[in-house]
Amino acid sequence: MPFFDGVSGRVHYRTWAVETPAAVLVFLHGSRQHTGDYHRFARASNARGIEVWALDHVGHGLSEGEPDQLAPLSDLAENAWQLVELARKDRSVVLMGHSLGSATALVALQSRTAGIAAAVLCGTPKSVVTLRAPVIPTLLVHGVDDRLAPIDPIREWVDRQTGVELREYVDAGHDLLHEPVHSVVTADVAEFVLGRSVRSGHADPA
Repeated sequence: MPFFDGVSGRVHYRTWAVETPAAVLVFLHGSRQHTGDYHRFARASNARGIEVWALDHVGHGLSEGEPDQLAPLSDLAENAWQLVELARKDRSVVLMGHSLGSATALVALQSRTAGIAAAVLCGTPKSVVTLRAPVIPTLLVHGVDDRLAPIDPIREWVDRQTGVELREYVDAGHDLLHEPVHSVVTADVAEFVLGRSVRSGHADPA
């Protein structure tokens, strides 16, 4: 099982590889989840030519850390950047996060975007909408009936940004990739990822 030395200890990660990927997606899971929860999403992405990399956040899954203590978003963001560097090789990647992972991705992209072609934010919590949108193409996917991260603050945030697209899913809640609408969300994400991925040694720095 692969690990790297993260900010707060050893971090476990998984790779769902594609022999000749059309795109590479780095995925950050939500609170009280782990990478093993996303086999279905990763394999469906693989079927579309997208290679997927994902890590277990500090205190989650097989990564070190206290499970009842949420690490600072800045630490999680730094770990995310380490995984991005492992995944990049000669290509740019798309960074995606769900809930806690969405907040982590948004924090990670505040100061730099080198190597990131685009971002996908799923179930984004309102606690981070005071941050600016990344300076790269960004897709938000959100359930209209999300009770944990209500959609109205997200709609207002998107209206204030440029280069940000919001796709809403009626009769869907917070955990979009584990709800009946998961196949539609996966297809929408794949379309966005494939449309914005580039095979390049460098992306525009921020």
